[in-house]
Amino acid sequence: MVHQPSSQPRLSPSGDTEDMVTALAPRLAYFAGVARTEHVTRAALEMNVPQSTLSRALVRLERDLGVDLFARIGRTVSLTPAGRTFLHHVERALAEIERAAEEVRADADATTGKVAFGFLHTMGSETVPGLIRAFRADHPRVRFSLVQNYGEAMIERLRAGELDLCLTSPVPDAPDLVARRLDEQKLRLVVPADHALATRRRIRLAEAADETFVTLEPGYGLRRITDDLCKEAGFRPRIAFEGEEAETLRGLVAAGLGVALLPPPAVPRPGVAELTVTAPRAVREIGVAWLDGHPDTPPVAAFKKFLLSRRGNLLPA
Repeated sequence: MVHQPSSQPRLSPSGDTEDMVTALAPRLAYFAGVARTEHVTRAALEMNVPQSTLSRALVRLERDLGVDLFARIGRTVSLTPAGRTFLHHVERALAEIERAAEEVRADADATTGKVAFGFLHTMGSETVPGLIRAFRADHPRVRFSLVQNYGEAMIERLRAGELDLCLTSPVPDAPDLVARRLDEQKLRLVVPADHALATRRRIRLAEAADETFVTLEPGYGLRRITDDLCKEAGFRPRIAFEGEEAETLRGLVAAGLGVALLPPPAVPRPGVAELTVTAPRAVREIGVAWLDGHPDTPPVAAFKKFLLSRRGNLLPA
């Protein structure tokens, strides 16, 4: 059969691609079913749709594309060269849609689904592994996609839909987020082991006004807390080094390059002394946040409920 362009009105080739996809997508499965059986009636029975619905869909598909996809001989049909080319791509597209559907159903499964969970770097060595171990005692097959980052970056990923929940500090206050305070963590003034203050157990932060500080970079929650606490103590810290990870800062302190306000380490670090800050009250609040109005899958809802149940008992003793 010689291919003839359809004379019926069709979508313009120069038209918007999204409009084309919107028009074609509902008919692709019908097209693939008829191409597989080469019989409209048989395909209609297999797909459990009226034959008239299937026939009209094929006619509209050919009209929108502007080409004949089938050669019709009695009740049977066969693919034209254009139809074979189109079928090759349609089968790949439908297979990809099927894989996507299987993936999102699997992620939402109450027993084996997935939670995308973000947390601060300082929560990664001890707090988060302990939380997940405790949660999986009752939900052993739930999977986790874990992301470590600083607070503002996690909030961005939360808003982008890349995270379901995040543990962060300070606890965010934004109209598009829901946040719940879970615990607080004392901060210590960390000084080199051979520093003049190293023999002290307690200190007022104002006594460190003349020290050189090492801090996290701007944008990190702990950096904001450090700046605020120093301001409350009556001084602006003189900063020598800025980093991205608390334990790196502890190493810089051990090397004698400054002092730092840091949460307790998971494992004691040699070369430093850690002083309790008596004034101002040096703590950081830890909270869980999620996107307001965003529906939870069953595994996310279960893990959220678990985190909220740990209020006041989130951090290791």
